[in-house]
Amino acid sequence: MPLTLDTYRLLGRSGLRVSPLALGTATFGTEWGWGAGQDDARRLFDLYVERGGNFIDTAGTYTNGSAERMLGEFTRDNRESLVLATKYTTQRRPGDPNSGGAHRKSLFASVEASLRQLNTDYIDLLFLHVWDSTTPVEEILRGMDDLVRQGKVLYVAMSNAPAWEISRMQAIADLRGWSPLVALQIEYSLINRGGERDLIPMARAMGLGVTPYSPLGGGVLTGKYSRADLTATDAGSGESNRKSFNAALGMVTERTLAIADAVREVAAELGHAPAQVALAWTLQNPGVTAPVIGARTPEQLVGNLGALDVDFTADQLARLDKVSAIDLGYPHDMLASDHIRAVTAGDLKIETRR
Repeated sequence: MPLTLDTYRLLGRSGLRVSPLALGTATFGTEWGWGAGQDDARRLFDLYVERGGNFIDTAGTYTNGSAERMLGEFTRDNRESLVLATKYTTQRRPGDPNSGGAHRKSLFASVEASLRQLNTDYIDLLFLHVWDSTTPVEEILRGMDDLVRQGKVLYVAMSNAPAWEISRMQAIADLRGWSPLVALQIEYSLINRGGERDLIPMARAMGLGVTPYSPLGGGVLTGKYSRADLTATDAGSGESNRKSFNAALGMVTERTLAIADAVREVAAELGHAPAQVALAWTLQNPGVTAPVIGARTPEQLVGNLGALDVDFTADQLARLDKVSAIDLGYPHDMLASDHIRAVTAGDLKIETRR
């Protein structure tokens, strides 16, 4: 049955209702060499909201703050109807040692800056953006809880952090009566399924709704890349800038291009665009709440929203899973082996309902 943006989902263990696709705003602004200017960003925002979308994802340092400032203007008339998610930890003032990081000073200053830029009294969902490996988890959790108690933040969440750190944070929050984590944002797509090893299973067990970013693999899964991009060194502007950026990140390889080929084949069978198929695949994972989609033009956004109409056959899903499969690694591969099943359960049959 096709989804719609106003077929809302609960976010993790919370009662917060969010659309099944979140609108990402890293493209709101042109400061990074690509993206949408003020007028185009407004059209993207209006289109998403008019379709019933209510979940907006941003960060204080996206496009040097332009994304939040634009949202502050765009949401003047409908702030209460939207779920605004923003993030902290990335540096706001390079050279200032405390303008970034997960610690309390950075947390409180970042939230105050976001409140000003978003022109709002509160943030619906605050993510720790990038793990810094230096701040004690109790400091992070207590700071987040203080902001919730002050009413400046309603829900707290994590992004780009090890699964074991997040799980112990959730346990500490529960034991101490602090605000629980309700969401997890990770990179996840057909070309990056690493989250399936620990992060997504952990999130399901600990009550965190997963909101994947880069579900199109930096654009690789849209079919815009070819084998020629494996050695390309174009350093032009706009789209070529971004293609070079993604190639430098190692996102364009023989493996990822083979996955993109499989996506194109399935898309042709279904009568959908490759981007729609790639996005729809992430929604098949029961641990995923709402992938974050980005666009530079209304046409791109409309195309991405078409992912909600994709209906796979079992064979098509199996083919996509096979071409993109990863080794789960130890101990997962060992625990799933026939030998371990035999020595621990024998012929025992157990029905699980998770």
